[in-house]
Amino acid sequence: MMSRTLQKLVALVVVLFCTLMGASSVSAQPSLGAAPAQERAQEPSVPLDTPRVMSDVVVPSVPAEMETRNLGWLRISYPPASRERIEPVIAGAELVKEHLSARFGQPVLSNVEVRIARSWEEMATMAPAVAPPPKYASGVAYSPLHLVLVTLVAPRTFEAVNLEETVRHELSHIALSDAVGDAHLPRWFQEGVAIHESGELGMTRATDLSQASLWGTLIPLSDLDRFPADGYGVSVAYAESGDFVRYLMRDEDAPRFLHLVQRVRDGQRFDGAVADAYGSDMRKLEYQWKQDVSRRYSFWPGLLTGSFLWVLVVFALSWGYIKRRRRQKQIMARWAKEEAYEDALIAARRAVLESEAGVAATATHVVVTLPVVQHEGRTHTLH
Repeated sequence: MMSRTLQKLVALVVVLFCTLMGASSVSAQPSLGAAPAQERAQEPSVPLDTPRVMSDVVVPSVPAEMETRNLGWLRISYPPASRERIEPVIAGAELVKEHLSARFGQPVLSNVEVRIARSWEEMATMAPAVAPPPKYASGVAYSPLHLVLVTLVAPRTFEAVNLEETVRHELSHIALSDAVGDAHLPRWFQEGVAIHESGELGMTRATDLSQASLWGTLIPLSDLDRFPADGYGVSVAYAESGDFVRYLMRDEDAPRFLHLVQRVRDGQRFDGAVADAYGSDMRKLEYQWKQDVSRRYSFWPGLLTGSFLWVLVVFALSWGYIKRRRRQKQIMARWAKEEAYEDALIAARRAVLESEAGVAATATHVVVTLPVVQHEGRTHTLH
């Protein structure tokens, strides 16, 4: 049996291929308010960025040092130092409201308060005491209270939070609740809508979805009203939720989705509303969605075989070996050129030194000739 690491490697290859071929359209960001897989295994097994609270709970006041902007339907409070990061959220708020109203076919978000905190700890002080935000959450929506809390810094990674995406995610929760009149909805549907509407079904989720599809480990939707406790299962659950809602919201099914929302608003149970709106029960829709996922990610049946995977691994290792040998040859060639250059310099220097030494030796052996005379058959030197 192949290891999970190898499976993820292959699934990533599939997603990259599908992305390049235009088979799927995903964004770069992970699910907001969701913990990393290893950490979610330690958290409660249902998404908690929409705590279930009563509408009459006490909400703490906004800290006095915060600035507040009132747009009529939206009141947003934030630290003055973060004004530059908040401006895009404020500028796009009206469009978000209009889009969600059209999406659900109902007037939504008539009165919402958004509070932006510096950290998770500050966010917790602005939340109802009976329902504090999860320790892993970057954002949380209290739908009955029409209250959204968001932190500027992610609590686990301490990275800057994408405020526009996070606020859209949490506003989507409240808008959906408004649209159905606070009626009960499956947890996977609530999360799927928020993921889809915030545009955050990123590469990581697509990888999880493609891997689960390839190896037949997709979780039945009927099991997703309570998310799995293990980290990998949570990742797959989020990926499935977002993608199934995408399937329900396809352009050709947009009228059906509006009918679904209206039927739930009128008091019909969710499963019955789905069956009436789509002319098909949940089991058949789920089957059709799985076929759609399979078409998008299982583009090459040979990819499922172990022999192909081993060929892929051998090819990767061979290519790495070839590149390493080429690099070594290039280094050796460079070293040879450098040594030849140094040898040439040494030879030239030796020739110069020998030439200078020859001139000096000639100068020390000068022959001095004295004048001579001959007298009576004898030679005499004058000195």
